[in-house]
Amino acid sequence: MTVDVTAIDHIYIAVSDFARAEAFYDRVMKLLGFRKGTKSIAGDPHRHYFNRVTQYSIRPARDPSLLHDPYRPGLHHLCFRVASRADVDHVARELTLLGIDASAPETYPEYADDYYATFFSDPDGIRLEVVAHRRMRTVVVERWDELVEFEDPIGKAGIK
Repeated sequence: MTVDVTAIDHIYIAVSDFARAEAFYDRVMKLLGFRKGTKSIAGDPHRHYFNRVTQYSIRPARDPSLLHDPYRPGLHHLCFRVASRADVDHVARELTLLGIDASAPETYPEYADDYYATFFSDPDGIRLEVVAHRRMRTVVVERWDELVEFEDPIGKAGIK
């Protein structure tokens, strides 16, 4: 039996300065359509941002002196997918208006011909990305049973 994972249910991020992170994530997650919950867990403050399929939670780090490095073992970056290039443009523009240093949206052909994204970081240096929905993601969902590997799955399955 094969189990089909349908989404990332939740992601927890430990932050060095809880108040600073909450102020950042309140603005970013609202822009991305997430709602907020404030339930503490085991006496520790938590903030839970959720949409229809995913929860993104922050909690205080046990040792706030250790800063995040995306090139050490652990999380490199997290990418949120939106429906269109116009959505990426909107998010990048709004992030900039919020005072968040976001890269100009652009196409990254080294990832895929239609990979269009903006990048930014949270206060602890956790890299975040917003990418437009790509054709490959649609084809993978629609034709999953025909695909047998990840490297160029569409081309190797003879799908145009």
